[in-house]
Amino acid sequence: MNNDKNVEVRHEEKKSEPSLIGVALIKYATYLIIFFGIIWFVIRYIFPLF
Repeated sequence: MNNDKNVEVRHEEKKSEPSLIGVALIKYATYLIIFFGIIWFVIRYIFPLF
């Protein structure tokens, strides 16, 4: 007799969608560009005033 009637085998695959990775990459690249732009502005124009 087989007593494994309630055993369920699951094979789950992690799906990584390239479009979501691309969106996240563009978003964080934009954050970095804005951050370095502000830093450049502060160093170039604000810092020499002191």
